[in-house]
Amino acid sequence: MEKPMNDAGAGVGEGAGGAGVAGGAAGAYFRAKLQFEIDVMDVADTAPGSFVLVDTRRKSSWDHGHIPGAVHLPTAEIPARAAALIPSGSSVVVYSWGPGCNGSTFAALAFAELGYPVREMIGGIEYWARNGLPVETADGVGVRDFDALVTAHQPEAGQ
Repeated sequence: MEKPMNDAGAGVGEGAGGAGVAGGAAGAYFRAKLQFEIDVMDVADTAPGSFVLVDTRRKSSWDHGHIPGAVHLPTAEIPARAAALIPSGSSVVVYSWGPGCNGSTFAALAFAELGYPVREMIGGIEYWARNGLPVETADGVGVRDFDALVTAHQPEAGQ
């Protein structure tokens, strides 16, 4: 079986000389963590319908801008409303504002406690927008300038 590779081309699970069996406790922690997180570019590149994308922020934040196609379900409402909005057993990806906000972590926990397979989109809407990906508001869908410090992704002209 081929080992997964990270963005730097290193095999995932390859320790640095003598670090113990596959990284010991730290390796186990990071392997487990990677099962429950997804990067914004991986979300953008995943085939539509592979999961339900859920924006877990409050309505004013949703109105400020959200990922096109996302479902709006604030974290506090997940226990009461998830079953009505998201079919049981659907894979779910949650996001909130950005890396300085743990709202999506609480949302992921709420979905997990309801039995949904769930992952957290690291970077949130902040890094989605900073990567030059589309954001929807009441005025429509737009693409903001990408931030070259956070992405090698550069939208092609006309996107």
